[in-house]
Amino acid sequence: MRAKKAASESKPRRRWLNPFAGGLSLGGRLWRAILLLVVLYFISAPLVMWYEYSRAFPEFFDPRPMPGRAGEAKQAEPATGVVFTDTLTTMTSRMLTAWLPNDVIYPSIFLDNPQNFQLGQLEVIRYSVRVLRDKLSRQRTTDKIDPHVDRAFTDFSNNPHLWIFPAAETKFSDGVKALKAYRRGLLDGSSHFYARADNFIELLDQLTSLLGGVDTRLANAPRDVGERLSEETAGDSYSQGERRQKVAVPWRQIDDNFYFAQGVAYALYEVMLAVRWEFREVIRIKRSGELVDTIIEEIKLADFEPLLVLNGSRDSIFANHSLKLMATLENVRQKMINLQQMLES
Repeated sequence: MRAKKAASESKPRRRWLNPFAGGLSLGGRLWRAILLLVVLYFISAPLVMWYEYSRAFPEFFDPRPMPGRAGEAKQAEPATGVVFTDTLTTMTSRMLTAWLPNDVIYPSIFLDNPQNFQLGQLEVIRYSVRVLRDKLSRQRTTDKIDPHVDRAFTDFSNNPHLWIFPAAETKFSDGVKALKAYRRGLLDGSSHFYARADNFIELLDQLTSLLGGVDTRLANAPRDVGERLSEETAGDSYSQGERRQKVAVPWRQIDDNFYFAQGVAYALYEVMLAVRWEFREVIRIKRSGELVDTIIEEIKLADFEPLLVLNGSRDSIFANHSLKLMATLENVRQKMINLQQMLES
């Protein structure tokens, strides 16, 4: 009996809960620790995913009052261009709290919905900064380009998918710093913002061009649309001749295009609020305030997030969310074109 007891006590006890406990070689303990960390990471991944979603998706269309509307308390008016610049810097800064398109690790690499939403936001910021550089910050086209806005334009043009050499977040943060330097220039008079009707028209023209591309991507999403008749040669005497183009959108890109368009809508809403303030005098002279307010209100109709982005046929019991969003943004685009025409008259 004593011999059996001694033999049983001589056997090493297994310690599964503590990977660093004795009884295993150093290599074995190391692999146990690595395995434990991997298991813990995959268990916590849903929490990481929820956290990234909550930071990547801003509060959609925060119903704050628009500056300059009747009935608001009188406050000291900021320098011309400050509201527009602050809108771009604030929107970019919030976007950079969780920049996802360049993530290469699990689970963020699979969060394609917020990634495309952020890319849509970035596109509006890029268009706006380009107009700010080329038109809004210059008295005429022969004036020198503002160095701060030019730097911001260069930084925002960086590849959004790069995570190193240089990281997208680093370049976009530099763009925010450049815009803040431009804002300081607005306050001390070294930089300028010209809120003229022709500059307003140019900004609207660029934004409607962006919306046109977004609408085309959404319009090509339905399953029964495989090709369309090209409109590129309409009115061109040198290359006239209609032809059909394949435009079918792969099923895996349906939700990508949808959330990209929603990102564009969100950023457009913010920019139009700033425009409503900066160009308030032009809007008053042209009596276009009601149309501008209608545009801003109708952009809010893009604020819907289905549980699953469906691609049903037109006569199906299932929705086609791409066409629903396209109809909303196309209506906004047409009203923005009407606003351009009103400003030109």
